[in-house]
Amino acid sequence: MSEIVDRKAAINKIQKLILKPKSDLETYRSELESTYNTLFLPNHVECQEKVYGNVKCDLLVPEIYSSRRIIIYVHGGSFVGGSRDSYRNFCASLAHASSCRVVVPEFRLAPTYPFPASIEDVQNVFRMVYSEEEVALQLEKNNFSFKLDKEDADSHAQIILAADTSGASIAIACLLNLAEKYRAIAKSLILLSPWLDLSSDNELIAGKKVHDEVLAGEDLHRAVDLYTYAMNIKNPLVSPLKAEAEKFRGFPPVYVQMGEKEILVKQVKEFEKLMKAADVPFILDLWPKMMYMFQVADEYLPQSHLAIEKLGKFISQRKGLSEEELAEREKQLKINDIPQE
Repeated sequence: MSEIVDRKAAINKIQKLILKPKSDLETYRSELESTYNTLFLPNHVECQEKVYGNVKCDLLVPEIYSSRRIIIYVHGGSFVGGSRDSYRNFCASLAHASSCRVVVPEFRLAPTYPFPASIEDVQNVFRMVYSEEEVALQLEKNNFSFKLDKEDADSHAQIILAADTSGASIAIACLLNLAEKYRAIAKSLILLSPWLDLSSDNELIAGKKVHDEVLAGEDLHRAVDLYTYAMNIKNPLVSPLKAEAEKFRGFPPVYVQMGEKEILVKQVKEFEKLMKAADVPFILDLWPKMMYMFQVADEYLPQSHLAIEKLGKFISQRKGLSEEELAEREKQLKINDIPQE
């Protein structure tokens, strides 16, 4: 099977995720939806509509999944765009790769609903998902307690919070705002190309013509202007890098996946230092030669498939791939000149 490798087409697709300084808001939203919306989901993943805490959500269910683990995915879209429709295909691939159900909330968007509306919605979803999962797990324990060892009997529902780009700020704020009992049951925090400092004094926004292949500092500036008022941009719930390390005590392990060519890499490395100061386990997964949000361009970049495979392995805690999967992986690495780990 031949692979189509088209970096230019990939970049063109990824740029639809970003609100540019001169973009009309409604046109941006429409183009994002038309680019990413799909009628057919991969790998026989099923989609159900659920309502958690008065927030409509997709519940994406793969053919095989763990009944004790669930992902809540906070989509990107510059705080003003994106939806469960536009992220359904990507999150279905993540559900399949991780053998895990994925909840995608339709949280309120700026500027109609500015900060902190999106954070409140995600928090409500988190609480309700946890409550439902705990009830289901308790029923399982009651029905099959004779089969469970002590470790299983004492276990709780495992919630993974995942997000990309602007959604990372919302996801981190959600955890910072949640009561300790809820934060404690978050199994991990997974971030793709996260936005971590939206303050006007950070060099991406303050500097002139700071950009990579996809993203520019002025894009961040436009998005945050629509998300919240100027005096609020140093709030840690908007710019997580502005929080003190102590605020992150008790955070779940953090896994960040991104391309090495992103202008956001420096911020992420600063975030890594912050996490280590708070004794939070941290993994930075940098992909050689890759751009911002390369994971969503799977029809153009074989690295996209490999990256989702790696995320799935981390989430499901699989120790290895089958011989067939390993052979296919090695084949793609050689064909596309991707360095071995």
